[in-house]
Amino acid sequence: MDYKLLSWKVLGDDRGKLVSCESHKNVPFEIKRVYYIYESYKMRGFHSHKQLEQVAVAICGSCEFVLDDGRERKVVLLDNPAIGLYIGKNIWREMRNFSSDCVLMILASDYYDESDYIRDYEEFLAFVKSQAQE
Repeated sequence: MDYKLLSWKVLGDDRGKLVSCESHKNVPFEIKRVYYIYESYKMRGFHSHKQLEQVAVAICGSCEFVLDDGRERKVVLLDNPAIGLYIGKNIWREMRNFSSDCVLMILASDYYDESDYIRDYEEFLAFVKSQAQE
């Protein structure tokens, strides 16, 4: 399954802490879009991307990701702003169990493109199977 946890260097002193995210250095792609989710109380996601790569960071609070490549499912807890979750293409994702203070930031490898999304799980499974046969 194409995911991994990225541990970032934290710089800090009596003024506070700082984490830097840089394209092709500690983020494995060029960052073209950044967005964040907050005050989320319901499950989200329920989609995959054909080409998009993402890194998710719980910059405050915590949440869980359920990742699925069509063969296995993994649950990953994000609860540390110095850890990013890299999610490669063709991974179904569901986000759940948001803490009340969760701010989830997403770094994306491309601009928003609705045609890159697969929002139906059965369609996702068929797409992944077709990709494996190529």
